[in-house]
Amino acid sequence: MKAFYHLPGLFEFYEFYKVFLELYRQHREYFYDWCEIGSIYGAPADCIWGGGRVGFGDADPEEVAELMGEYGISARLTFSNSLLREEHLSDKKCNALCRLFEHNGSVKIRNAENGTVKNGTLGNGIIVHSDLLAKYIQKNYPEFYLVSSTTKVLTDFRDLEKELNKDEFRYVVPDFRLNTALDQLRELSQKQKDKVEFLCNECCYYDCYDRKACYENVSRKSLGEDCEDHRCVSPTAKEGYRFSEAMKNPGFIGLEAIRESYMPAGFSQFKIEGRSLGSAIILEFLLYYMTKPEYHLKVREEIYLDSMLDLF
Repeated sequence: MKAFYHLPGLFEFYEFYKVFLELYRQHREYFYDWCEIGSIYGAPADCIWGGGRVGFGDADPEEVAELMGEYGISARLTFSNSLLREEHLSDKKCNALCRLFEHNGSVKIRNAENGTVKNGTLGNGIIVHSDLLAKYIQKNYPEFYLVSSTTKVLTDFRDLEKELNKDEFRYVVPDFRLNTALDQLRELSQKQKDKVEFLCNECCYYDCYDRKACYENVSRKSLGEDCEDHRCVSPTAKEGYRFSEAMKNPGFIGLEAIRESYMPAGFSQFKIEGRSLGSAIILEFLLYYMTKPEYHLKVREEIYLDSMLDLF
């Protein structure tokens, strides 16, 4: 059985992935053989269908699509705006992105019955919140697979089960606070387990009661609405994201838990957040989750010493 990681920064960290993916291909021995890159997700700046995080990616979409095609990695467009209306569906930029990415993507596919992995056309995906947008994508761009966004804040296990039973979604990302419901998660059918995509490294306040409002604020900003910044209720909000602190979060899923608890229970999909962070911290995620300890320094040197990269 393989673990598939869904990585942040499709447009945001294009230059970083140009270097990292070549290293990953040329020196696969540096990385654990039990994991693969399942997809890379993100959205360009000024993308009104965008959500989750305010997009700042400025990479050329055609170059991004070409890079993902070269390495056979599924690209996911993060179109998780929760406040879309009918008039937003005709947006030229978002529709152009859909046309560009709809037919790209040849990646590794795991057979759920025997665990074998083979090359195949899995296609590209779209992460959605809005039912309106999901229906629009299905009708106009049927080659995409759909991912139910974590911005729906599914914290009730019964709601997660309902979402998993919807045929339109290939994957469902529950709220990170359901990560701890492992006893209930084990009782899911294998078909349902194959659709669960865990958000592993969330640093958000575990007791946050305002998560939906936070995501709605991002959706309003993506639509260009004039609104104040959302005030985070976390007592440590001013400190920003710190991986060391995320590891202390009750909902954190670390490397050991993936290998010893989640994979043996039949789960294979794991999402790494970080679109709004710097490429240096993205590298730390990839070192922690994918890289054998004895090769950490080698990978760091290859990335840090590349003169084309401006890590921050």
